[in-house]
Amino acid sequence: MRKITLATVAMLTICSAAFAQSTVVVTDPAPTGSVVLPGEVRTYVMEQNTPSVVYDGEITVGATLPDTIEVHTVPNVDGYAYTVVNERRVIVEPKTHRVIQVLE
Repeated sequence: MRKITLATVAMLTICSAAFAQSTVVVTDPAPTGSVVLPGEVRTYVMEQNTPSVVYDGEITVGATLPDTIEVHTVPNVDGYAYTVVNERRVIVEPKTHRVIQVLE
């Protein structure tokens, strides 16, 4: 019985070590547009009647919009703001104006 218990403990230890090695921690998402927005953020932004501003630069995920473009915070949700640029709704980080996602 003792051998079975020791074998079980050894097997669990090996399995947990293998699992720990396959864990990946992402601290800063890559600018691929694959960020999943909370549903309430997307809904709120799509419902707003915000005038569009004209911008000559490229609007891509990861790009930073100039401070001259006004962004609007999303109520009750930290970390998300939005604006409408060239008729496209854009989700940005409120402090940095870095583009998180372009809504189509």
